[in-house]
Amino acid sequence: MNKNGLILAKANDFCNSGNPKLTVVLIHGIASDSSTFKGLLDYLENSKKLDDVRFITFDLLGSGKSMKSDDLNYDYTEQLTALRNAIKKLDIKTPLVLVGHSLGTFIVTRYADKYKDEVKSLILISAPVYTKKDFDNPAFITGIKLFKDAVSVKDPALTKEKSFNNLMDNIVLDKNNYDALANIKTPTNIIYGELDQFIASFNYPKLLKDNPKYIIINKTPGRHGISHDKYDKVCEILEKELNETI
Repeated sequence: MNKNGLILAKANDFCNSGNPKLTVVLIHGIASDSSTFKGLLDYLENSKKLDDVRFITFDLLGSGKSMKSDDLNYDYTEQLTALRNAIKKLDIKTPLVLVGHSLGTFIVTRYADKYKDEVKSLILISAPVYTKKDFDNPAFITGIKLFKDAVSVKDPALTKEKSFNNLMDNIVLDKNNYDALANIKTPTNIIYGELDQFIASFNYPKLLKDNPKYIIINKTPGRHGISHDKYDKVCEILEKELNETI
């Protein structure tokens, strides 16, 4: 298999005006696919103030319509290569904003770090911020087990798949994730629900202290999912990004 030729499957590509001035690419989380953004996209695409924004979603490797194979490792190298190829294929001429949810926040953060001249800004929804110390905390280990158990209840077969387990091991549990975000040099808005149990939001003050120049944190009601409480905030941020391009 030529892994340099990996590419993500595109699930959504829409601009209300047909003449985009800003492009937004959305990347979903684990145990999901691009359909997780349906409610948010319906809201954004019906906002008249965002008529000139092009909205694109991709399925990560191992999810949705993208490639799934035992020959894949489902690690950063493969996912970033596939995302890079998918974005290059679009031949985007506008400024680019990347939006990630949960595991997707790790992917877009690493992408922006690697291709920093090509990404205008990041929007991270429900971004987990586990520090290296957290990995030695019994409560963290228990929390990861509870998450896997919850996924197993919803889809027992999924937790036995290589794609799910490797995404957990190679990306979610990468001990360098916090440092990647703490050192990001791309303007970044984090949006999280105050009832979210999965993201270690108690580390957000430390993150702000470590990277005050590039990170803004926005709290909403709600939990881990992309719920209505987050829609207005995403829309507000994108309106600002669009106005800066005009």
